[in-house]
Amino acid sequence: MTAKEIVLAYAQALGKGDVPAAFSFFSEDVKWHQPGSNQFSGVKQGADEIGKMIGGMMETSKGTFALAPNGDLMVNGDLVAMPLRFSGTIEDRKMDMAGIDLFKVENEKITEVWLFSEDQEAENVFWGK
Repeated sequence: MTAKEIVLAYAQALGKGDVPAAFSFFSEDVKWHQPGSNQFSGVKQGADEIGKMIGGMMETSKGTFALAPNGDLMVNGDLVAMPLRFSGTIEDRKMDMAGIDLFKVENEKITEVWLFSEDQEAENVFWGK
């Protein structure tokens, strides 16, 4: 599989809510760079830490946190950029913004992920400390 096909398969599995299938595309020591200065920010190492972070986001947003690809995947060697929209609601706070997820793919596994938000400060306020 090409890097683009791997990221596309990951996104499709995640979109169906099949987290185990999505995470099967991660390398054992995958690194996830969650931006900002909120309770979920920082580098996560391995699928367990990433899963706990996403689970925390779902719990905090009472299941309203959602993301969806929003444009064509872009490839540069072993890097794949995926434009997306993400949204959620926490009590009276709402978030709906564009972002880019950048994936590094090596040996048919996602080895590193960097996330970028359209408005990082608004995302920080949404998730809280």
